[in-house]
Amino acid sequence: MKKQIGQVTPEEKNEIQALFERRNGLNELAKILTADNTELYEKLVKDLGETNTRFQQWWDRTGAKYQWESAEEGNWEINFETCEIYLVTK
Repeated sequence: MKKQIGQVTPEEKNEIQALFERRNGLNELAKILTADNTELYEKLVKDLGETNTRFQQWWDRTGAKYQWESAEEGNWEINFETCEIYLVTK
């Protein structure tokens, strides 16, 4: 089930969209990079960890700011075109 629970500003949307795209790009890179190149692999792991942390912090901070509804086994989603936030549950 998907329920609209809020909306963010275009600036907030731009921030999470940049993190989302960065995280996806790093995940794709991780699929083709081997641990043979230790220096690059370590940089990727560090960057991916930092990006995931910033991504989660955005959701935590913004969810608290707007006091969005949540569910134990649910997650929030954003529509990048409309800036709408949805609660997605099973």
